[in-house]
Amino acid sequence: MIQTIKKQWFLVSLAIIFAAVIFDRSDSLSTFGITLKNNHGTDVIIFIVFILSGLLIESNQIIAGIKDIKATLLALAVIIIFAPIAALLLSFFPMDTGVIIGLFIVSAMPTTLSSGIVMTGTAGGNMAHALFVTIVSNFIGIFSIPIILSILLAFLNQGKELDIDQGAIITKLILLVCLPLAIGIAAKAKIFRAGQLAKFKLQIVNQCLIILVVFISLGGAKQVLLGKGTAIFSILILVSVFHLMLLGSSFLLVKFFKMKQGRYESIVFMGSQKTLALSVMIQVTYFSEFGIALLVCVTHHIVHLMMDGYLSTKLRHGLSVKNQ
Repeated sequence: MIQTIKKQWFLVSLAIIFAAVIFDRSDSLSTFGITLKNNHGTDVIIFIVFILSGLLIESNQIIAGIKDIKATLLALAVIIIFAPIAALLLSFFPMDTGVIIGLFIVSAMPTTLSSGIVMTGTAGGNMAHALFVTIVSNFIGIFSIPIILSILLAFLNQGKELDIDQGAIITKLILLVCLPLAIGIAAKAKIFRAGQLAKFKLQIVNQCLIILVVFISLGGAKQVLLGKGTAIFSILILVSVFHLMLLGSSFLLVKFFKMKQGRYESIVFMGSQKTLALSVMIQVTYFSEFGIALLVCVTHHIVHLMMDGYLSTKLRHGLSVKNQ
């Protein structure tokens, strides 16, 4: 019953936030979201999310997550191999060049820093493994992004030399992921013992923070979303199909390799989600002449948050029913 209420609350909250920001004629909500973004609001939220994640992670999860080589390889396969292939297949449909470039950028990205880990935990999966995949995929992304994008762009005759700021990515991983996670784990070991009720409350707080990330993303993207008129609808369909392809690939791999509950959730969420910050940086730095590519990046981020938010609570509800 509690899980059902939590699922409904999360989905309703996402829908309300989306409608409130998009249909706010005064633009006060989007302005507030932009203000938070410009003042490192997203970074602060991610920092807090990982502190809470450290409080939620059990020591046995950390060991199991690092040792689960099969799950790690399957998640990386979706991130590095299946995602670019899915984008390439979709690019053969008639679309604006900028839209295709935006899709290529998204497909080449490593997994997101925060939401996938929270949703893995919400679904009953191993958050420590999700964190491990996050760190590994982002480090690999430093080297894989230029290669993947160069291959994909060759199909559009848009070859570009990409110079990724490796130091900036590593610094961000350390400051926004490793440091707060270590703080959370240390706090759990020394001063905080979370019972079931406390864990439930922490998961609710984490979900509230993810909703806040959606709010900030919507605030910064509202003008881009509305400025393209009817193009937004075709892009919504495109990124939804793309994300469903990644989810489908993840579930097929999970089924084929017989991954059980508790192990497959991190593959599904970490494999299919893509980081927004890095994709925006790539678009602005190397493809600024294709403004609509930014819309693809932002729209996919919002779509995957909403789709996976629903999926995570549905998987958790199914697990609760099975255990009854």
